[in-house]
Amino acid sequence: MNYAEIKEYDIANGPGVRVSLFVSGCRNACPGCFNPETWDFDYGHTYTLETEDRILRMLLPDYIEGLTLLGGEPFEPENQAVLVGLLRKVRRIYPHKSIWCYTGYTYEKDLLSGGEKHTSFTDEMLSMIDVLVDGRFLLAEKDITLLYRGSRNQRILALRTKGREDGEPAGAEDAAGTGARDALKQIEEFARGDSRWKKE
Repeated sequence: MNYAEIKEYDIANGPGVRVSLFVSGCRNACPGCFNPETWDFDYGHTYTLETEDRILRMLLPDYIEGLTLLGGEPFEPENQAVLVGLLRKVRRIYPHKSIWCYTGYTYEKDLLSGGEKHTSFTDEMLSMIDVLVDGRFLLAEKDITLLYRGSRNQRILALRTKGREDGEPAGAEDAAGTGARDALKQIEEFARGDSRWKKE
């Protein structure tokens, strides 16, 4: 897997100060994409164990709220095979930090069992992601006033809601309905300064 960029201090792609990994490779090729160079799977730098260690070190400070995956497309099968290993380590080392992921694919249609992008790694990846922002970027639906997404069709889905056992993914109905509202509620809490995403 290749990656385009690692942002050590990102405040645009999820709540708080985050470490963001922009992977390379995307078959969606959405018109108006802000990162078209990352459609190429060979773009950027080779992802190595040293890259992974660097990301894990960046996540260490208490003021880092969590990790965000975007691109490119994290759920391209080639990228899933690599990213699942990173997510396992982040969950083990930093269980109280949040993981966000942006995908141009749709949770129910593409990522759940039977979906076009479902692989042997997908369920495990989804079980470790707190919030998934899904859906293609649509230029006709572009709205610069939206929080954490680029077009109105995209959704913010909470896959790991409070009260669930760690690692137990939300079902499609929860992620598409109450899960989305839960995620927005948590974002509002963060903005007020009483976020429960932080370690107690």
